Amino acid sequence: MAKVAVLPGDGIGPEIVEASLPVIEAAAKAARLKLDFERALVGGAAYDATGHPLPPATLKLCDASDAIYFGSVGGPKYDTIPDPNLRPERGALLPLRKRYTLYANVRPAVVYPGLERRSPVKEEIVRGMNLLVVRELVGGAYFGKKALAAASAYDVISYDRVQIERVLRFAFEVAMARGRHLTLVHKANVLLTSVLWKRVWDRVRARYPKVRVDDCYVDAFTMYLISRPRDYDVVVTENMMGDILTDEAAQVTGSIGLIPSASLGPRRTRHGTFGLFEPSHGSAPDIAGKDLANPLATILSGALMLRYSFGAAKAAERVEGAVRRVLAKGLRTRDLAGPKGRALGTRAMAAAVLKEL
Repeated sequence: MAKVAVLPGDGIGPEIVEASLPVIEAAAKAARLKLDFERALVGGAAYDATGHPLPPATLKLCDASDAIYFGSVGGPKYDTIPDPNLRPERGALLPLRKRYTLYANVRPAVVYPGLERRSPVKEEIVRGMNLLVVRELVGGAYFGKKALAAASAYDVISYDRVQIERVLRFAFEVAMARGRHLTLVHKANVLLTSVLWKRVWDRVRARYPKVRVDDCYVDAFTMYLISRPRDYDVVVTENMMGDILTDEAAQVTGSIGLIPSASLGPRRTRHGTFGLFEPSHGSAPDIAGKDLANPLATILSGALMLRYSFGAAKAAERVEGAVRRVLAKGLRTRDLAGPKGRALGTRAMAAAVLKEL
């Protein structure tokens, strides 16, 4: 029996998680994998109940689990919390990443057949796009030294060789399992941290002669991601650049409601790699409780959990295939159907995936 800490969070988080769990349970059961889902508070919901977005009981559950299945946190209601360290995003997600050294964030961006029109980019450019971004997640400006004064402020971008090498090796292994093409995105013409990334890259890539490699300045890559996204397979980059690029990639696909993510670290479980799995979108408080949210990113995050934390690659592929077939049949949630299209609710879309599975 493997344990999963289920942290629904805020806004649409509880809806999309509860709608998605039956799909993940069914896929796991078919693979003879027994999963024990145990829920706990996180984010604003935890702050309201306990005064902290990541209370001790939640940490205790996560410590004892093989994976974390995460919904979403935050919302305007919590932006006025006086201590910024107690706001849901900063007080829950960043500490979880740091506690478990979740250094590799994996975020696929796929344009599914039939959804090309949802992209703001021309159909002929995005058709067939299947990109995977590996973002370093526990270094860089988000975790460097910071200071804020009345008239000045700074956020230090800091990396060492160990941090860079481990995420590069992870990215190369992912590339070996896919199209054997890996692109490094950096800013080595300006940033010394990127110079170090390039130096480590040159050493690591020599160990993977079967992987075709290239590298690109981040400002140029933002343009190429729009003009020729099919030219890339796996992309690896540092924390802040990855944060920006993955949101751009999501927009190119047509809806962030389709973008899952996995945050992985060095901790091994009985079955695979401990990680945190969550949709890439936010808590969307404006539609919370209305059965309007797209559950597919959460379902696909569950597929990543099956693959990485439980070694159930075939079960993950079954879930991903079910999502593809549902979309191929023309089933859409509101974000995919558009204002005039026929749309399914959160529960109905998840049920359609379960039926297809």
